[in-house]
Amino acid sequence: MESIIKHLVEITGHRDHDLLNISVISALGELTRAERARALDIVAVGKQIFIQPQITIKNGKVVTADDPQDSLQAGEAITQYPDLELGLAQHSNLIEGLTEDGKRVVWLPIWINDKVNTCLEIINPASYTQNTMEVMEGILIVYRNFQNLLDYSERDSLTGLLNRKTFDDNFSKVLRATTQQHNGGESEEGNAERRNHEPEKQHWLAVLDIDHFKRVNDQFGHLYGDEVLILIANLLRSSFRPSDRLFRFGGEEFVILLRSTTQEDAQHIFDRFRINVEQHHFPQVGKVTVSVGFARIDPFEPAVAIMGRADQALYFAKSNGRNRTCYYDSLVESGDLHAERSNDTAEFF
Repeated sequence: MESIIKHLVEITGHRDHDLLNISVISALGELTRAERARALDIVAVGKQIFIQPQITIKNGKVVTADDPQDSLQAGEAITQYPDLELGLAQHSNLIEGLTEDGKRVVWLPIWINDKVNTCLEIINPASYTQNTMEVMEGILIVYRNFQNLLDYSERDSLTGLLNRKTFDDNFSKVLRATTQQHNGGESEEGNAERRNHEPEKQHWLAVLDIDHFKRVNDQFGHLYGDEVLILIANLLRSSFRPSDRLFRFGGEEFVILLRSTTQEDAQHIFDRFRINVEQHHFPQVGKVTVSVGFARIDPFEPAVAIMGRADQALYFAKSNGRNRTCYYDSLVESGDLHAERSNDTAEFF
């Protein structure tokens, strides 16, 4: 009981989704003495549903999607989990099934306004008595209430993506991760040797804009315009990892914080999303495209400067044919843009 109270205190003390998820999955894993416990993101793209592992706890170790050493898959079709798929279709609060190797698995979908974005998974629980069930139910009620509070303050009401006012905190987390990466345990000589053998991973900021969105609203009406925004948000969720951060900044503008990848991979990931949008059929509207501009996140630069560079790359993409992905540094190297280094340390986001 003392341990459960401790977990409840931790859960109710968080104002961050990641820490909240870690606390609740740790509490359930410890309560049931499970072999493994996970927090899963449930992502809908059209009529298809995908599972993206976010947090895993195994042998007392917490592995998040941010951890470069993790082996979590970026996403799996829910059809690979028929028991979970059926349970979600029936709006069940508790779903039981078996893993491929015959171990018992319990899924606890977190329903909020008849929608589920998060599902907790407990594999091979050792303790599963009626008393355990009642305690689990109490923990889930507290968890759901706090999820509601956080979502109300942090999420865009239309798309469910993070809203603009959460950008500062999330950008600060990326800066801390970037600084730790620059100040890692290796010596400068060791770092240089490592960089000579593999491409350097960085964090990236992208700004994307829906092409001719005003025309969509004018021709089809705001109801279909809103549907386009929702479908774009769904495509964003299915195209990026749980560790990446997706924002709707307002209107048809979105921002992405892409974590820990090379410049070539970043270009490929942003392009893949752009192509996914181009190939997606939007009801009534038909074809929709997006333009993307992105820049490298420098831990010694303010957010406003990095955002400005991504904006310049976006403006170039929209002024030169649209439906393009442009990288700021490449545009500077080619002479299409002139480098501007800001001395401004003010934050405006």
